Amino acid sequence: MTPDTSRPAAGSQDTLYDVLVIGGGPGGSTVAPLLAQKGYKVALLEKSHHPRFHIGESLLPANLPLLDELGVGDEIRAIGMPKHGAEFVSPWHEVGSQTFQFADAWDKSMPSAYQVLRSDFDEILFRNATRKGVHTVEGCKVTSVDLDSNPEQVTVQARHDDGSTSQWQARFLVDASGRDTFLSNKFRIKHPNKRHNSTAVYAHFTGAKRHDGQAAGNITIFWFDHGWFWFIPLQDGVTSVGMVTWPHYLKTRAGRSLEQFLLDTIATCPPLAKRLEQAQIHAHVTATGNFSYVSERNHGRNYVMLGDAYAFIDPVFSSGVWLAMKGGVFAAEAIDTCLSQPARSAAALRKFDMQMRHGPREFSWFIYRVTNPTMRDMFMSPSDKYRMREALLSMLAGDIYGKTPIWGSIRILKGAYYLLSTLNLRRTYRAWKKRRNDIIAIPGLLPNQTEY
Repeated sequence: MTPDTSRPAAGSQDTLYDVLVIGGGPGGSTVAPLLAQKGYKVALLEKSHHPRFHIGESLLPANLPLLDELGVGDEIRAIGMPKHGAEFVSPWHEVGSQTFQFADAWDKSMPSAYQVLRSDFDEILFRNATRKGVHTVEGCKVTSVDLDSNPEQVTVQARHDDGSTSQWQARFLVDASGRDTFLSNKFRIKHPNKRHNSTAVYAHFTGAKRHDGQAAGNITIFWFDHGWFWFIPLQDGVTSVGMVTWPHYLKTRAGRSLEQFLLDTIATCPPLAKRLEQAQIHAHVTATGNFSYVSERNHGRNYVMLGDAYAFIDPVFSSGVWLAMKGGVFAAEAIDTCLSQPARSAAALRKFDMQMRHGPREFSWFIYRVTNPTMRDMFMSPSDKYRMREALLSMLAGDIYGKTPIWGSIRILKGAYYLLSTLNLRRTYRAWKKRRNDIIAIPGLLPNQTEY
């Protein structure tokens, strides 16, 4: 379906929406149709035009029921590469690799997910919003917002690709602007995550060697001395490969192009280099600096912030799309209450805040430690005692919001980590000291950029 690109004329104040959403990525394209289905008048503004390039291609099993609920499950399956598990490869362990099968998680009803080309995935979600009655506009970049002048409405100014401008009014605003972090920048409440200061360098390859059979679509995580690599098989023979590394290692780039820097670093990881020995770069090499960040808050009286617009954590567990889309579900519930039952707004937004913080907090505990030798040991030799392995698999599958009773086993797993760290105190201290030095920010070393 061709999207509705009509818009209010410049300076017009004739059209009042119930909700205006900034950003047509997974979060925005989830909350918008859910609210439209509840009978609200919703506008969704996207600065680019679909399809557009994006990373974050690996979905979690917990994503799939929501995709079906939105009515796009079959479309996503048609473009997806089946993903039945996640493999971790370590140069420091005799076992070499460890594969976690989602079918072995606590809840056996979500045995697989998909790897997707994000340009296709995001466009499917966006077009679905149009079909569900959302007023969608592409090539429309929000330039300013007034949240306070009129207590009954939000006023947004936007600029279109043709240079024209438009004005929009709504009762409620959703910031799903992704890494643009529109409101967080406006309020100056965005902070680099000092506990996980990192940069991603990545590209698409063709000709990469995949596993045989059902494992062909599994994501593989390769640890190396200065961070980790992802290896994500996509349809049509394309594989997404990227590294997440620290400022200390970036100093060694020494004038090399991003492409050469990526290829040279791949060469230091023999298991990955072997899988890429016949591969060629298919698409541009991209670097994203200041990779992890968090905002001081995720809502106000008449707005909420979703997904990357609120916070971004290291993608080692492929949590980004799931957190954004689930945030869209939480936002739709909170906004519905705010607009239909104003007396309950404060309680609804407090609940939204708790829900939004839950996912990043639970994933982050593992992410901050995933390069620690003790945590690597636990991943490479996961224990079945007290169902810890099943609970960890449920975490990797994204099953952290439902009724699956994993939290007792997760607490035991965390306790085991602290105990083992204490028993190997000298190694733990050396790892802590190295990480502290690795993540020290170096201004201007590698700003947000794209190289072709």
